[in-house]
Amino acid sequence: MSKKRAKKEKEHVKNPTSDLFTASLLADPKNESVLLSYINGFFLDAGKTPIVTATVLNPFNLKQFAESKAIALDVRAQDERGRFLNLEIQNRYHKYFRNRILYSWSDQYFSQIQSGMEYPKLRPVISIVLTKFALFPQLKKRHNIFRITAEENPDVVLTNDFEMHFLHLAGISKDHIDQLEGIRSELRSWLYFFAYGDTLSEEKMSSITGNDPAIQQAFEQLGRFYADPELRELDRQRRLALFDKMVINDEVAKAKSESIILTLTRRFNVVPQEIQAKLFDLRDIAQINSLANFAYDCQSLDEFASHIR
Repeated sequence: MSKKRAKKEKEHVKNPTSDLFTASLLADPKNESVLLSYINGFFLDAGKTPIVTATVLNPFNLKQFAESKAIALDVRAQDERGRFLNLEIQNRYHKYFRNRILYSWSDQYFSQIQSGMEYPKLRPVISIVLTKFALFPQLKKRHNIFRITAEENPDVVLTNDFEMHFLHLAGISKDHIDQLEGIRSELRSWLYFFAYGDTLSEEKMSSITGNDPAIQQAFEQLGRFYADPELRELDRQRRLALFDKMVINDEVAKAKSESIILTLTRRFNVVPQEIQAKLFDLRDIAQINSLANFAYDCQSLDEFASHIR
């Protein structure tokens, strides 16, 4: 194989956790059986009753995406009990990812009712989040479930309307998927697909996942997706757009933080390294803008430092 062709093939490496691919897989109404299998993998692993139907609320639209590559590609569905299901797959860690997940949950919960409507109409919202990184490294389990409970007694739940599932792919061994302790086989198969679906043959994947029809369908769609030049190009553009956004956001944040440090230096002569480090660690532009204004009004560096989260 020539170097030019090899380079071209490398650029077209399949990525099972691409948000564009996962949206095309899970948010296509024709793939309800795949969506059900994925959701029920989490539910069965958590000891919950599996759902029977999953109606996609934001069907994937290739034309719409092609026209606006900045649109969110999370998957929203509703089950037969009226519960809302928010599905997200995250490839890169960022400091405010937890805030974004909570905001997404609250947006779905809040948008259910309008002025004059009654609260009993609110239905539970369940977030299902798969990450390539360990978001909670201090927790031993790979699949962690969060609810709102009392500090005194965690068995006392504030409301069953809130539920979040977090599952990560970090550190999964290609040769020992069957040794994932505490993870049911239905969920293990999905873990294996998202961790290694890009490197294995169809025969190998089938043998490991027990010929699971939903995994088989997902594997076949992964192959078709990256064999399509248009989809492959859109996926490449999406990745570049997300990377550019991240880089631009970092550069803007750094420039604004340098401006804040200059303002504080003019007012208080010396800005401690601890405050400077905290400022350069920030990525929330709205928060940085707020701190930029406060830098003119604060009465001391200690007061300013107390406003940095």
